[in-house]
Amino acid sequence: MKVVVLTTSYPRSPGDAAGRFVADGVEQLRARGVQIDVVSPADFRHFGIAYGSGVVGNLRRRPWLGAAVPPMLVSFARAARRAARGADLVHAHWLPSGAVALATGRPFVVQLWGTDVELARRAPRLARAVLRRARLVISPSTALAEEGRRLGAREVRVIPNGVDFPDEVGEEADPPEVLYAGRLSREKGVLELVEAAAGLRLVVAGDGPLRARVPQARGFIPHAELEALYARAAVVACPSHREGFGVACAEAMAHGRPVVASEVGGLRDLVVDGETGLLVPPRDVSALREALQRLLADRELRRRLGAAGRERIQAHFSWQRFGAETIQAYEDAVGSKP
Repeated sequence: MKVVVLTTSYPRSPGDAAGRFVADGVEQLRARGVQIDVVSPADFRHFGIAYGSGVVGNLRRRPWLGAAVPPMLVSFARAARRAARGADLVHAHWLPSGAVALATGRPFVVQLWGTDVELARRAPRLARAVLRRARLVISPSTALAEEGRRLGAREVRVIPNGVDFPDEVGEEADPPEVLYAGRLSREKGVLELVEAAAGLRLVVAGDGPLRARVPQARGFIPHAELEALYARAAVVACPSHREGFGVACAEAMAHGRPVVASEVGGLRDLVVDGETGLLVPPRDVSALREALQRLLADRELRRRLGAAGRERIQAHFSWQRFGAETIQAYEDAVGSKP
């Protein structure tokens, strides 16, 4: 099977974090025999919109770039049409790529990630037109699947991201540390975490528009170094206001680390409150601090929740599951009627 992946975010080098989860999925599918060509901003003119803060973030920070969106989409569509000649299927990551997939004239599936759903609420008629023409819609979480159905998708499948599973669980640092890994932006809840973790040993791996307000931030670091931080953390905090899946949360659980996560979106699929971690209301600084302090004060609770979380990831969020279910979705999409 030949598949063309369309994406507005994809790593430009081995250490680039942009669209890393898309690239990881592509490599897993290639290893299972799927022939995949990727059309990313490296293949079309994006006028400076695609990287840095991402398409949505760049447009929020520099609204005048909106004038470049139509020519970017035209350039994207031309590259997509060239790549899709003879393809069995087009896999469009994010809704705007779904609009481009329409221009290829090939069967296509749309992958929702979360930021595109936020955009779709502002242009529901356009989103509905794209999703209704997709052979099927893929989402990494139950919450996003429900949003896809509200927006008019005919068939939605939940296929969670896979997560690398380390062989061993590392030893905690002494004194214990709270780790945050991710983008430093408001929707990630990092400012609430900085307030909630006052006086605690907070380690922040990430970068973004709020870095000046997070003085302990180390910037984006290579994944191997991030895994070492997971291995030594006592608790990993995932305080997002919204979250399509929650890669950092899943990775922390795979490392046997207990998590404190907001009760939103895909985090609710990952964390079973009181069994594999603790869930707190989003934006609630007091609840977040209380949960962090509870875990830091109870080593046995950390061990129990961490072990249960690791088992949950191994059972339900493996690359094997991702690969098998994605290939089945591809085969069903190609065989279905438009």
